[in-house]
Amino acid sequence: MDFSFLSEYYMFFINGAKFTLIIAFFSVLLGVIGGTIFALMKISKSVILNMIASTYIEIIRGTPVLVQLYIIFYGLPYVGVELPDMVAGIIALSINSSAYVAEIIRGGINSIDKGQMEAARSLGMSYNMAMINIIIPQAVKTIIPVLGNEFIVIIKESSIVSIIGIHELSYNADTVRGNIFKPFEPLLISAFIYFVMTFTLSKFMKRVEARLKISD
Repeated sequence: MDFSFLSEYYMFFINGAKFTLIIAFFSVLLGVIGGTIFALMKISKSVILNMIASTYIEIIRGTPVLVQLYIIFYGLPYVGVELPDMVAGIIALSINSSAYVAEIIRGGINSIDKGQMEAARSLGMSYNMAMINIIIPQAVKTIIPVLGNEFIVIIKESSIVSIIGIHELSYNADTVRGNIFKPFEPLLISAFIYFVMTFTLSKFMKRVEARLKISD
């Protein structure tokens, strides 16, 4: 195997990794915001809000992220909404992520003993006040490690946005393959970079999880 091309094309991989991390970061950030909203809707006492959240989560989780990406990028222009490819990619991934994050957050909240809510209500707290001050702070310790796993998943799934021309790691690796007529070596380099990113994040999240356990 010959990796001499790296001296000329290493910036393709560095820039691709940079865009991959940017896409993953904003997708997870927006996914957490959306997921929190839908999780709270799903556990609310409102039948309508619960139905809306449940329908959204089931539809998003039940359809491929590629189809969702195509709908955002190719479908929205038909109704007069044209988005830059980077924005479309982030929106598609964040929509997909929000459905999974909603279930993560809902599971974290439901893992807290119901006696906590009953005790808070008996002290005169409203439902919302008890959620904000008692339930959610405890649930965060369960939620954060799982959100780290979601970040890792998004880093790997972000390669799908190369289909719409975003110059992330997979797209740039394919560009290098076409330029140097070597089909295998650029893929090995991109696979190694993906591994470094996900492995580093995994180790970081394990440290965070260990600190959260110690704080208990």
